[in-house]
Amino acid sequence: MQSYTIGQAARLLGVSPDTARRWADAGRVATHRDDAGRRLIDGRDLAAFSVMVGQGAYSDDEEPYTSARNAFPGIVTAVKLGDVAAQVEIQAGPHRLVSLLTREAVEELGLEVGMQATARVKSTSVHIDRT
Repeated sequence: MQSYTIGQAARLLGVSPDTARRWADAGRVATHRDDAGRRLIDGRDLAAFSVMVGQGAYSDDEEPYTSARNAFPGIVTAVKLGDVAAQVEIQAGPHRLVSLLTREAVEELGLEVGMQATARVKSTSVHIDRT
């Protein structure tokens, strides 16, 4: 199983490394140390935690400055395989993306829960709401 450093986890969660450290220090996500003494988060633990973050369970008061583009680096939180098709969910910071693709593509990519992946979105119609 893949593990992530605090910095990698922060990037995948869409927060600063300091915020990820505070969450780890508070016991919100479990960490362990590698042979070099670095704190790591197990991929499955990070996947579950990222779902909670995406649902607003651990939001900070300050809004991040961002300009969402079409690439969403995140962590795979679910893989559902059918006979021919598959559904893959990725949590990219506060964004949950769901992709329908072939089972063959999922198997070739070796996608599984806890892995880092990037969802790329292409659309001919994009709607923007002003908040």
